[in-house]
Amino acid sequence: MFGDSQPAMTAAENKRRVTEFYEGLWGRGDDSAAMGLFAPGYIRHDLRAGTALPGAAGQVQIARDFRAAFPDLKITVDLLIAEGEFVTARWTMRGTNRGAWGKTSPSGRSIVFSGVNIFRFAEEKVVELWNHRDDLGLYEQLGRS
Repeated sequence: MFGDSQPAMTAAENKRRVTEFYEGLWGRGDDSAAMGLFAPGYIRHDLRAGTALPGAAGQVQIARDFRAAFPDLKITVDLLIAEGEFVTARWTMRGTNRGAWGKTSPSGRSIVFSGVNIFRFAEEKVVELWNHRDDLGLYEQLGRS
């Protein structure tokens, strides 16, 4: 059951690791920011169609694809809350669509895009991730609905 186990790392340390994940992988394109953070078989809960590669490689590929479409991407972690084995982050991304993303051709349009991720840690790794993003708002800004 969630919350029954004692976390191996402190909530503050888990927050630091999640912050580095966003700043490193998403902000700077540094793939190493995801390595060692995700358990190889972590479970990704995502409303979006498709399946990411397992483990850190999946996170790296998602970020690479998005950063290729928005090469000037900037990310801000707006809110970070940790309790026990969970870290919740609300983030905002800004960028200009200069490359293809999924079925969307480059539009040259600027976007502001937000979402929330909930990370669950066990034995110093992320074992579950819930991903909630404003995809509709993003598609509308790109001229696609």
